[in-house]
Amino acid sequence: MKKNKISKDWINKQRKDIYVRRSKIEGYRSRAVYKLEEIEKKFKIFRNGISIIDLGAAPGGWSQYLSKNIKNAKILSIDLMEMEKIKNIFQIKGDFTESDSKKQIKDYFGGRVDIVLSDMAANTTGNKNMDSLVTGELCMEAMDFAKEILKIDGKFVSKIFMGSLFNDILLKAKKNFKKVNIYKPPASRKNSKESFIICKFLS
Repeated sequence: MKKNKISKDWINKQRKDIYVRRSKIEGYRSRAVYKLEEIEKKFKIFRNGISIIDLGAAPGGWSQYLSKNIKNAKILSIDLMEMEKIKNIFQIKGDFTESDSKKQIKDYFGGRVDIVLSDMAANTTGNKNMDSLVTGELCMEAMDFAKEILKIDGKFVSKIFMGSLFNDILLKAKKNFKKVNIYKPPASRKNSKESFIICKFLS
């Protein structure tokens, strides 16, 4: 009974959500695309002709945004899940932390890249502290990968949750990058612990 109530509440929220409605009208796969759009408006991280990696890309909203809005870009998306094809995006099904996937990524670009993006989050368990911890660990792994593959003036953008690892992530970011910002886009739900860390220029 309780599970059914939660499901109905979620469905009602989705119906009322202006970003969900807008994503359907504009042909995007998820409302998450508007978080990236708002990050771009505030921090100006993209330009034409750049190279970008989209980590944990499924269902593909961020990759769709990149494909539609950046000209002559070289873009790769990777996720454990299979995704429908997106125009102008090279897609890999795999784990970005594994050596085989890293080799595919490096072979595709033939060198370092301009931007690493991550909208990865843990599969929700209902335990917010545990979800925050696992999502924080994903952010740390993505940051390690970004440091390994970014150009010296590269940028790293990742989802983070306010929780036990927040200060550790912030400290690590400030050691690895010269400029670090925390931002909660208007498209993030008000009751969500979600924010994004925007890092520029490797130290």
